[in-house]
Amino acid sequence: MIRVDGTKSNTSASDSMTPNNPIIPVLDGITDPHIRVYDGVAYMTACHDKSIDNEWFDSDHWVMYSSADLVNWKLEYALHPEKTYIGKPYNQCWATDFIKRNGKYYWYFSEHNHGVGVMVAEAPEGPWTDPLGEPLLKEGLVLTDPYDPGIVEYDGDYYIVFGVWDFYIARLNEDMISLAEQPVKITIRNPRGPYNLDGMNKKHPTDDKPFIHIYKGKFYLSWGCFYAMSDNIYGPYEYIDAILTDSSFAEGYKEPTWPTGFRQGRHGSFFEMHNQWYFNYDDMSQTGNRFFRSSFISYVHYEENGEIAPVRVDGTGVGQYDANNGSIEAEDYFKASQINKMENKEGGFSVTGIDHGDFLTFPNIYGLEQKSKIEFKATDLQGVIVEIHRDSPEGEILASYRLKKQRGKKDPDVYTFDFPSQDGTISLCFVFKGGKNNLFIFDSFSFK
Repeated sequence: MIRVDGTKSNTSASDSMTPNNPIIPVLDGITDPHIRVYDGVAYMTACHDKSIDNEWFDSDHWVMYSSADLVNWKLEYALHPEKTYIGKPYNQCWATDFIKRNGKYYWYFSEHNHGVGVMVAEAPEGPWTDPLGEPLLKEGLVLTDPYDPGIVEYDGDYYIVFGVWDFYIARLNEDMISLAEQPVKITIRNPRGPYNLDGMNKKHPTDDKPFIHIYKGKFYLSWGCFYAMSDNIYGPYEYIDAILTDSSFAEGYKEPTWPTGFRQGRHGSFFEMHNQWYFNYDDMSQTGNRFFRSSFISYVHYEENGEIAPVRVDGTGVGQYDANNGSIEAEDYFKASQINKMENKEGGFSVTGIDHGDFLTFPNIYGLEQKSKIEFKATDLQGVIVEIHRDSPEGEILASYRLKKQRGKKDPDVYTFDFPSQDGTISLCFVFKGGKNNLFIFDSFSFK
């Protein structure tokens, strides 16, 4: 990867594989990303940082991209402020969010930190129109700046969360362009943030960029890489942790970073696609300019207690795999049937709950030309046949292996088999066969 200053950056991807982080070319300045998935397609709304020479958060329009594989992205629409109530060129086109309801699409956007507007369309590619001709959220509505909207659907209702330092939430009317209630301040117990790492900064306890997602009945309120959890969408929320740690970063991705460190500035969103969870967020390591950022995606894995494990930040990204880069973790699949992830007692995760006919798909595997063996790291509970198909469960069977039952063995074992060499990039689908449910625990695989 080449940084915009012309120097080469490091990446964990092999020479034959194009790095997938940033997901949009670094010189495009696509930032503050939020992703929604509809009909198997990921739609990302984001801001466009104006110039590599930016000395402030100068974003001159908003964009929408789409992708079916999280690797190849298509620009669907560029929303310019002239098409909104702003009505003129504007350099503070700040963060957005996007959602579908009742067959229509709603695109919420920030006018600097002064207000939030909304656009409506029949399709993601537009045309988009401004139904209000004024902000939905105006200055003075609450005791915080009304910007950085995040939309969440719960139990048939839709909510908007927004603000800085203190976050507010309100239910939207069915028309999605008006509030059904006065916004309510969200209580967060013992919060932390990039300016409040020790908990002593009561004036700036959190950040801006609030977002809420739901996992297994729990509500997760995040602000960048910091998050809190609650049993109620309105709170109170209990601060948990940040999902970026010193060990999160591949070489070349921890620095350059923000003035307060790598936990600052990570505006983003959480989303689910094909039974996999992801974090989509800002990064500046490849530009060196905190005002000209790019967008990354990382896998998200939840621990047994519901907390989010630290995420990995690297160039490989998601939706592609490097056969020359050691083991491929089973939990980093792109697509899966209804299976579960299990936190390993020694650290990391495995895939469990594998029943007869279940599958895992790993598209865009590079570097198999010189490989002749495949190794599975797994705990075989029942005796299982692993079929490797091309592309999907219905695709050509490339190989089939029987993993013998290891009686009384609870730790993972390594199973090695011959594997037919493959030219170029290939997508593999692992289909599991056996006579019982909970066939085995799948930790990782590699090619030799």
